[in-house]
Amino acid sequence: MSLLYKNVKELVFDIDVFIDTVEQGVLVFKEGVINYLKDEKASFADKIVQISKLEASADKLQRKIDDLFYRHSILPQNASDIEGMLDKIDEIIDICKDNLYQFDDELPFVPKDLRNDYIRLVDLSVESALNVFPAARAFFRESLKVKEMLAKVYFYEKEADKVSRNIKRRLFHEIKDLQLSQKMHLRYFALHIETVSDKAEKLADNLSILALKMSL
Repeated sequence: MSLLYKNVKELVFDIDVFIDTVEQGVLVFKEGVINYLKDEKASFADKIVQISKLEASADKLQRKIDDLFYRHSILPQNASDIEGMLDKIDEIIDICKDNLYQFDDELPFVPKDLRNDYIRLVDLSVESALNVFPAARAFFRESLKVKEMLAKVYFYEKEADKVSRNIKRRLFHEIKDLQLSQKMHLRYFALHIETVSDKAEKLADNLSILALKMSL
């Protein structure tokens, strides 16, 4: 086995583990938000610990991957593009951790008749992210298949937009027994959750462009 082949194999393995770690973080974020909305305090606290550990692991893996690229000159003509793409993957777990900490720090009051809307929003936003990860894995093996794998990312991102917009309309048009400050607070938490699907959409755009460049 040549040294270059061994290094590439190690790189692809580490990237798979990195993506797996980010994916786990997204799932922990989803469960954490649901725990918060259902007032499951112990489970929510556990998710805060879990996502912190996963985010730290993802950062460590990304540094190792960066080192492999440059120390062994793997794909030097594409290294900066691929590292930019990995940064976008890392941004997803970063925003998930930050958002979960926002719940922990600010303790938003979510009325019972809005909780299912927020659960629906986190479901859709997370689904968008979960559908971008298989395409990211495929990029390193079958780049020609990447674009056709991204349709669900865009679908769920648009659905998350609709639910977020509906929450905002309900807050300001229908719900009368909240103060304006409370409505603004809840509006921002809808936006926080929605940013996960927004990051997934940006990653999908990036993957689509990079896959095209790799195929030329």
